[in-house]
Amino acid sequence: MSGVVQAADETWKTDDHFLHPWQDVTAMDRDEWTHLEASGGIYVRDSNGNQLIDGPGGMWCVNVGHGREEIVEAVADQMRKLSYFSPWSMASTASSELAQRLTAMTPGDLNTVFFTTGGSTAVDSALRFVFFYNNCLGRPEKKHIISRVNAYHGSTYLTASCSGKMREKAQMDMIEDTIHFLPCPKPKDRAADMSVEAFCDEKVADLENKILELGADKVAAFIAEPVMASGGVIIPPEGYYKRCHEICKKHDVLFIADEVVTAFGRLGYYFASEDVFGVTPDLLTTAKGLTSGYLPLGALFISDRLIEEIKSVSNEPRSFFSGFTYSGHPVSVAAAQANLDIFENDKLLEHVREISPYFANALKSLSDLPVVTDVRVQGMMAAVECELDAGTPDENRDTGFTAKVDAICQELGLLVRPTYNACVMSPPLTITKAEIDDMVAKLREGITRAMQVED
Repeated sequence: MSGVVQAADETWKTDDHFLHPWQDVTAMDRDEWTHLEASGGIYVRDSNGNQLIDGPGGMWCVNVGHGREEIVEAVADQMRKLSYFSPWSMASTASSELAQRLTAMTPGDLNTVFFTTGGSTAVDSALRFVFFYNNCLGRPEKKHIISRVNAYHGSTYLTASCSGKMREKAQMDMIEDTIHFLPCPKPKDRAADMSVEAFCDEKVADLENKILELGADKVAAFIAEPVMASGGVIIPPEGYYKRCHEICKKHDVLFIADEVVTAFGRLGYYFASEDVFGVTPDLLTTAKGLTSGYLPLGALFISDRLIEEIKSVSNEPRSFFSGFTYSGHPVSVAAAQANLDIFENDKLLEHVREISPYFANALKSLSDLPVVTDVRVQGMMAAVECELDAGTPDENRDTGFTAKVDAICQELGLLVRPTYNACVMSPPLTITKAEIDDMVAKLREGITRAMQVED
């Protein structure tokens, strides 16, 4: 967390040799950071010994909680047995076993897994596979991608170009001619006289209209997070995701489900697309909760249908010239296997489905605060949106307010992830009702104190 100075507190130290993601390079010698040194359960501890609730769960990823010895031991054991293999020329039993385990969990016919190094590279690989697929089928013009404003799909050149957080594109080159953005499907921002149902109709029509405008023979894929996480936990209207999938099938447009955040328990299931939203996508990406953040690993799942269509058009070789030095890294996959064992042994999916209504009700209790204008919750991810004057929207003003909330909450023992004008919560899935009460009480106090500063 940057930009907040605690004088004479050694917890806040400059980190001027480490350029952090999204950091202002002109402020590297001034930005001060809280240094974390230990963790356990839902808590982290800073270099001054302060215990903090990990409200964001790292970056949406520490699903089984911190300090799980099962993962530590599995990783150490794998390092002793096989620390690396080249995925270009060899196979690894550890990686093959994880691939088999995962494809038994995926929806529909997503029976091929392409391992990557994280979420950005998983989505990048999905997009590259879409281009590859259309080239193999003799459709080199079918390359346009449709995304949405406020979507986040990664930080490679290709995935950043598909991300719709427009204010984060400044000074960065982006692909602009073949990537297109639909308006954000955020119900709160609909016209005052429009029903949620009518808003849903409008947003679904946005997709079909864009396909028709560009030409279905030119549109390769629509990419969508089931819940738009980094955009501020934007939950589209009920039925939106499934209806968009139907539009894609109608026009022969591939549907990419970006489940980098929503998979592995965040919404109560290993994968949310089918179990929560009724969609079996053509491609599905994941990372984060796959290892609960203990080691980097991502995955792209590919429909059997796409593989078979590539095979059917020619007997000639069709190599997917993509991959990474660390594809299917045996140590990372050992972490993933141990992580999945914890899900099963602790009945973590069942726990999430049982506790998520309590989590939602606790956070929605903050609606009585005058600056809280929307509370969005699905599963174990939430956003508390704050506006100092809802009648005169000012994102910069309200982003400054949530930064104050963040700083105050840290003093109270809670890490918050301010995302523009929203305070985002995605704690470890192991959280208990008592810990939820403590987290929400601290967030309430943080918002209240920040309001007093404004007054």
